Amino acid sequence: MKKLLPLPAVAPAGARLTGPGVMAVLALVAGLPHAAWAQGVTLADAVQSAWLRTAQSVQAAGLTRKAQAERAAADALWAGSPALELGVLRNRQPAMAATRETEVGVAVPMWLPGQRAARQGEVAAGMAAAAAHEAAAKLQVAGLVREAVSDIAVQRAELAAAEAASQEMEALARDVERRVAAGDLARADALAAHAERLAATAAAAQARQALQSAQRRWQALTGLSAVPAPDADVASAPAGEHPALQAAALDVLHARQRLDVTRASRRDAPELLVKVRQEVTAGAPTVNGVGVALRLPFGSAGRNEPLMTAALNDVDVAEAVQRELAQQLEADLATARSAQSAARQQADHQAARAALLRERAVLIEKSFKAGETPLPEMLRAVTAATQAEASVALARAALDQANARLLQAQGVMP
Repeated sequence: MKKLLPLPAVAPAGARLTGPGVMAVLALVAGLPHAAWAQGVTLADAVQSAWLRTAQSVQAAGLTRKAQAERAAADALWAGSPALELGVLRNRQPAMAATRETEVGVAVPMWLPGQRAARQGEVAAGMAAAAAHEAAAKLQVAGLVREAVSDIAVQRAELAAAEAASQEMEALARDVERRVAAGDLARADALAAHAERLAATAAAAQARQALQSAQRRWQALTGLSAVPAPDADVASAPAGEHPALQAAALDVLHARQRLDVTRASRRDAPELLVKVRQEVTAGAPTVNGVGVALRLPFGSAGRNEPLMTAALNDVDVAEAVQRELAQQLEADLATARSAQSAARQQADHQAARAALLRERAVLIEKSFKAGETPLPEMLRAVTAATQAEASVALARAALDQANARLLQAQGVMP
């Protein structure tokens, strides 16, 4: 039978789950280094790859192009597109000399006082809001990527634990079979050991299938086969305003700028008309003329009140959304911090428990070899120790997941 190895000393409760004793537990469970992650791909690379596969990235690019076109329109000299006017009048009455009047004019919409500056401010605020919403959308994609990495980490830990348990039960079953053949144990003990071995093998197969499913979901999300390491410790994360909160604040600014445009646009744009007129009469000299006219539309309550009401309502809605989002993000951050603290304590406690149960299993193994302990108790001790070591790996994965969720709640991009 494979000899049960005692665990090194574990750091006391409250210590960080990064000491050599815990790493030995993880190595014992997994049979490979804990940091079995892809070295050539970073989490930021995975987020960018996932972002480019979303419809939101296409929409964000379209909104950017739209904002650039609106800026070009706001920077134009005229408030709208010029219009061409063309008119021809002929007189063919028999009693009168034939005449023909031709008139060509150009109508140019003009900016109202302060309207162009307000429109430029609105466009600038819209471009900033579009960029902020793109950053917030990327953060949402980063959250999906972080969850996918955490899911794979959990499945890897479960598979490593299941394979370790399967190997241990396999060795135990072989040893029991030898002792049954030697007459030291009854046939019922061999049947019990083989039953436990089959259960451990089935659990390992199920864990392997779950890991493969998680990896397929990862590939569908990012288009990558390599999986990067989880986020670094949250202690080194830079502090800053949440992108979603920035986007909400810029939405408020954009709504206020639209209100300024509405206030500066109390009437339709005035038009400057420049006309050239030519009158040709049979038997008389041709008459040419040039004229300038100004068309000034009047503003009315029927036109302005609905526009002002809609603009004021947009401001109120944007401010309400900003307040609600700030409260929600604050609650999410508090929840994430509490969950991370609990996950760290749980990981420390699981490491200490695994060390105690493994030490107990070693002692019971010696007693079993000496014939002082029956096989069922030996199986229970080995199972409890293996499950406890699996819990250590799962607790570490849960701690990594809690760190990732805390970074997500803080609005930190990978």
